Amino acid sequence: MTRLLGFLSAVVLVVLVGFFLIYNHLVTLRNRVRNAFAQIDVQLLRRHDLVPNLVETARAYLEHERATLEAVIAARTAAVGASQRASAQPGDAAALAALGQAEAALGGALGRLLAVAEQYPDLKADATMARLSEELASTENRLAFARQAYNDAVMRYNTAIELFPHLLVAGRMGFAPAGFFELDDAAVRALPKVSF
Repeated sequence: MTRLLGFLSAVVLVVLVGFFLIYNHLVTLRNRVRNAFAQIDVQLLRRHDLVPNLVETARAYLEHERATLEAVIAARTAAVGASQRASAQPGDAAALAALGQAEAALGGALGRLLAVAEQYPDLKADATMARLSEELASTENRLAFARQAYNDAVMRYNTAIELFPHLLVAGRMGFAPAGFFELDDAAVRALPKVSF
């Protein structure tokens, strides 16, 4: 009888230790997802802060391109709002989809602004405009790396909550799958046309 109680106690202890190890592993992975999104948030904030400076610099030269400037400002406003909603719920698939759409729209509006700016030699030669364009390009690269790191963290987390025995703990303790951050823009994904 004592052996049976000892054996049952050992089994219960192993199950409890396993539960706590799995729970702590899932918490660690969820926190890595949140941290990775925070890195995206930093780059988005930097991008959003650069846009008004870029618009103000271009405004003096692009008096006839008011619609382009207003489109950039409207897209920035929408992207800031979507970023704030996604920051409040990192990993929420719907918030990330809305953020991806807003950021794609902002990227498209910025692309149009920079394309229009190419048509104005004085603006193209402006040192402030060149510096802001360079900072924006650098931020876009950082944002791409941060998005990749975030999506990698989400993949590890989502895989962990689907694996046995993790899924037993994840389901009972409220670990929901996290959403990937993808830009929902066909123009971003399309291959560039090259002609010689």
